[in-house]
Amino acid sequence: MFVTDLPNDFYKVVRGNRCLLLVNFDVDAICASRILQSLFKNDNAVYTLVPVQGVDDLVQAYAENWKETTFVILINCGGCVDITQLLEPDERIIFFIIDSHRPYDTDNIYSESQIRILGNLEAEDSIPEYNDIYRDDDSDEENLVPTDDEDAGDDEDGAIESNQAKRRRLNEEIILKRREMRKWEENRETILFNYKQYSYYGRSSAVQIFEMTWKMSRDTLDMAWWAIIGATEQSILNKIENQNSIIEAANLQGHISRLSHMRGVTGDRLQQSSIKVTYDNDLQLALYRHWTVEASLRHSMTTSVSLRLWSIKGEQRLKELLAEMGLPLAQSKQQFSAMDLNLRQEFKEMVEKISAKYNMDNVRGTSFTLQYGYRFKYCASDVVYAMLALLESTGKNRSPQHCFMDASDCISRLKKDVLARGIEKAKEMLCNIYKTAQGILEMKQVMNAGRFLYVVLPGGNLDSHLFSHPHALMMLAQFVLQAYVESSRSRRALGLPLVASATYNTETNMCLVIGIPPVCEDQPRSLFGLAFKGAAENTNSYLEEDYFDATIVRLKIEHRPKFFDALAALLT
Repeated sequence: MFVTDLPNDFYKVVRGNRCLLLVNFDVDAICASRILQSLFKNDNAVYTLVPVQGVDDLVQAYAENWKETTFVILINCGGCVDITQLLEPDERIIFFIIDSHRPYDTDNIYSESQIRILGNLEAEDSIPEYNDIYRDDDSDEENLVPTDDEDAGDDEDGAIESNQAKRRRLNEEIILKRREMRKWEENRETILFNYKQYSYYGRSSAVQIFEMTWKMSRDTLDMAWWAIIGATEQSILNKIENQNSIIEAANLQGHISRLSHMRGVTGDRLQQSSIKVTYDNDLQLALYRHWTVEASLRHSMTTSVSLRLWSIKGEQRLKELLAEMGLPLAQSKQQFSAMDLNLRQEFKEMVEKISAKYNMDNVRGTSFTLQYGYRFKYCASDVVYAMLALLESTGKNRSPQHCFMDASDCISRLKKDVLARGIEKAKEMLCNIYKTAQGILEMKQVMNAGRFLYVVLPGGNLDSHLFSHPHALMMLAQFVLQAYVESSRSRRALGLPLVASATYNTETNMCLVIGIPPVCEDQPRSLFGLAFKGAAENTNSYLEEDYFDATIVRLKIEHRPKFFDALAALLT
């Protein structure tokens, strides 16, 4: 069931009780949990937070913590799986789910007791009607068969003939009911297939939780900033269509203006000077305030694809662009903060003037910026890249849980060192993505399977461990697809999705497989969720569907060739 009044039907219900927070490993989920934790802290509420990477983690976390709680809050996890079937919970446990993954599991939607989905039902969700997928059939076939009592005591020929006629009539009714049931089940399968066919994302969970705090008159500028980070992650990873992203930004801008004005009215000068959030025209260049101009232009997907920097001609175009901007090469290779003051102040205008000539219209845009103190100024995308890099920097001495906490600390103004470390790791991540994409494009490793493109990353490289994580592989796949479409002479390339695969674990011989939608789609919906499952079933391939996004799976490496063949046949 859906819960639309979050302040009364969610927060007031859980506030006085111990809660279990299960939070997915993504930026939006972390931001949503931080807003919720801030409320809990102010209300002295007791809670347990457990980060979960996938379904197996979810089951384990629940099994270890359910006895201590009555309410379980799932953030960006659990909405697309049947929670009651998966966890077999005690009847007293109530689950509150806020999840941007779509489509929701229908058993969660129509649960009247234990499962409560936070948020409004969106028109594009196209949820099936209850009677089309659930049937309460009281007419059991056994009730249609005559009982022994009806036959007993009737020895006369007329009675026997009457019973035989009744049996024939009842048999006909059974056949008709079976036919009706078969038709209903076929229709149900079609409806559910159409409903589950595409995987996509809904509104940011962080934004929804923030709006709850606003309705409760308990929102702060920090909470608004966390909501902005959650929404920005969706935009950077192309989870939602561009139009929705613009609408959400305008909505958040209104909240920022209101909160900033309230601070001015209350005369809280200390807080005013400590934090300032602005929404203004800005360049869509990755980390340029914390990097060199040359590096930012090279490693931002928008400019790298437009200039085709993976080619020799692209390198020449980059030098021409810098020269035409009037930016000396020495200055472009210095840290942005160390450049001449006049060049820094004129940099935006320089880029905007030559953007049309170099097919870089997308480099112009708007963004939110946080400033506190005199030295610390961060664009929302800077923080997102830093959090993604920290989340996926696991290693022998760094567990996933440690990485999760680092990413969470990244949005704390009191832990600037963590954010600084995250930005340095983000630079490494973007460099590796660019270098790997350049190698793929130069070696022409993007294969055409007819209805989709695919690329397989070779294992054993020094940087290949980075792409054993879903976010990094997703960003690489989007980069490669954009570049392939830009350089392809075929018009069909615009409408082709891409599947990318990289080694996940050499010891278990597993690989990671990700599917992303075509470039031409305004609303990014991926058909690979059901397609992956069907291809695995058709080839008896070992598939692990552990992620909450159905378009991300794990597969045995030796099964990959036949799996791709089956996928091509399935989508033909």
